[in-house]
Amino acid sequence: MDPPSKSWSIHTRKEITTKYQIFNRIGAGAYSDVYKARRRSDSVTVALKEIHDYQSASREIEALQTLQHCPNVVVLHEYFWSEDEDAVLVLEYLDTDLSCLIKEAKNWENGLSFGEIKRWMVQILCGVDACHRNSIVHRDLKPSNLLISNDGILKLADFGQARILLAPGFVANDNQQPYVQSTPYQAATVAGPSHFKHISDVSSEGGLFIEGPLVQADRPGELDELRFKSFDDTDKDSNIQDGDTSCLATGTMSNVEEDLLPGTYSYDVDDGEHDCYPPLTSCVGTRWYRAPELLYGSTNYGPEIDLWSLGCIFAEVLRLGPLFPGNSDIDQIGRIFSILGNLSEEVWPGCADLPDYKIMSFGKVDKPSGLEACLSNRSTDEILLVKKLLCFDPAGRATAMELLHDKYLNEDPLPVPPSELRIPSKHSSEVEDSPDELGGCRDLNSDSDFDDFGPTKVSTTDHGFSIQFS
Repeated sequence: MDPPSKSWSIHTRKEITTKYQIFNRIGAGAYSDVYKARRRSDSVTVALKEIHDYQSASREIEALQTLQHCPNVVVLHEYFWSEDEDAVLVLEYLDTDLSCLIKEAKNWENGLSFGEIKRWMVQILCGVDACHRNSIVHRDLKPSNLLISNDGILKLADFGQARILLAPGFVANDNQQPYVQSTPYQAATVAGPSHFKHISDVSSEGGLFIEGPLVQADRPGELDELRFKSFDDTDKDSNIQDGDTSCLATGTMSNVEEDLLPGTYSYDVDDGEHDCYPPLTSCVGTRWYRAPELLYGSTNYGPEIDLWSLGCIFAEVLRLGPLFPGNSDIDQIGRIFSILGNLSEEVWPGCADLPDYKIMSFGKVDKPSGLEACLSNRSTDEILLVKKLLCFDPAGRATAMELLHDKYLNEDPLPVPPSELRIPSKHSSEVEDSPDELGGCRDLNSDSDFDDFGPTKVSTTDHGFSIQFS
């Protein structure tokens, strides 16, 4: 029996209960509750996600509708929303994920085979490529948000923090064909994510963002008619800004309780330079997979932050353990430097312009351990694949599409068919992850938490002050 303090409003909504038989709650957070349910018409098992946060609900619906034809993105069957009720998303039910696979593979005699690793990577890349080709930045890629079906299909989930990025005044042509999955080796060449410019999630021009040529748009509108919708009604406009929302509203099937820990929320950034297009937030995602530019407070970024997360995820699959398990933002940066070396203008021209670059200084790492030491039992091609993603300069990170053509994924042993993949067990009901995994911003006025990191040296500079950690 669930604690009575949690929301049970979904059980009183006749428009939902007449279509779905609701079973137990399988996840809960401060902003959402997730239930297992059965569709009465055909007995299909689904997940009902009741989201208590307007922005997260809007973002997730917008992204999932845009990506509805991508086989590597979780399916949104329909959703219910009214002025007086929370949004309830009807999602396909997937009861395991990549984090479960990594945990179980540690106990397998020879771990994951080359063919298995490649197939998982290809599926992740296909999902991320679909997002980026549709100008969607996920902003919270991590193993527990990569769900796995019983037949070996991996699907991106948890789009509550996603943003749609396009040049101001342009949207994709609604008349174009939606995303259709191509084989990894037949993907068309498109401009890399560094060419994207950001606007608010869905600008005042509105429109459903799907793959296709960009056209000038001039259709004012907003999400002002909240009611039950299915995919027969997809012409929905909205005007959503980056606000005090939370990824707690985007719970997946994997240990949703972990999101109760302080860590993966976003907040408003007030910057007068962006009055027309509200700025992004740097405090987003999960610390272990957060790109350096976010850790340094950047609010001017694009899909490259997802590519850094991919590098962390791929390294975790290869070594069956997290690469940068920081216990604070400062510790996170320190762990990155200890492996990759210090951040400087030499490795990333322009990094000195990052908001927090001049207020944080670290001792020089003379001999970084390097990715080779962290992936000591892996091949040169595997290490090179990770290096192409874990690049300080966002413009230097390989795109998902480029990696689908990478030598490593296209040579023997080739990726095994999904039917030959070993599928992990269903999720445990217990939360096994350390609270430190989730990370995040404890102070809403700062993107870095300096506490509990040891002795510090504070000195005055022309720009304010400098803090050096010993």
